[in-house]
Amino acid sequence: MSKTKIVIFQLKEIIYTAIFVGLGILLILLLIFMFWHKNDSTDVAAKTQYKAGVYTSTIVLNDTSLNIEVVVDKNHINNVSIKNIDDAITTMFPLLQPSLDDITEQLNKGVAVSKLTLSDESKYTQELLIDGINNALSKATP
Repeated sequence: MSKTKIVIFQLKEIIYTAIFVGLGILLILLLIFMFWHKNDSTDVAAKTQYKAGVYTSTIVLNDTSLNIEVVVDKNHINNVSIKNIDDAITTMFPLLQPSLDDITEQLNKGVAVSKLTLSDESKYTQELLIDGINNALSKATP
């Protein structure tokens, strides 16, 4: 004949076992969560295009140097302006400010610098300004 074994569990033992099993599952989930998202932090760094800040570049027109100032945040260009421009430059190069305004308008619409459309009237002036903007943006790359 078979002998019947009677096992008695105390309520304390069941509660302790349930707590340890719960803590074990929580620890495993925590470890998975910690190491799973470690690769995502490099993706966030790869998504940022620029280091936020104000960057300048210099272009030379008839022995006069002009500073192009580019304001960027992590993902896009906020503003482009020319600093230290005087009336003599605006008189000698009347297309300089309208060309910069056109470029700034396109950049504010989200167009990349490499995909800017140049007008036929001020193509060379805009190319000069874009070169200055690219020089300033090269300082802003992470």
